Amino acid sequence: MAAAVTVSIAGVSYAALNTDALTARAETVASAATCRTVDAAIVAYVAEHGTAPARISQLRSYVKGDISAYRISKGVAAGPGC
Repeated sequence: MAAAVTVSIAGVSYAALNTDALTARAETVASAATCRTVDAAIVAYVAEHGTAPARISQLRSYVKGDISAYRISKGVAAGPGC
């Protein structure tokens, strides 16, 4: 029991003192878009323009985050997690 408490306190202390590393990782994860985000951007693009986008670059203004890993295939997002 004492060992579990000690390890737990050590882990919490490490996390509290190493905030730069944790913040950088959180920002990296948050900046990556998801398949759902790209699909929502495609829907927004179609609603505004009346036609489906041909290239992923056409969706950059509709998405916050990195969408470079995705492509458009048959009108929907294709890439990681799709």
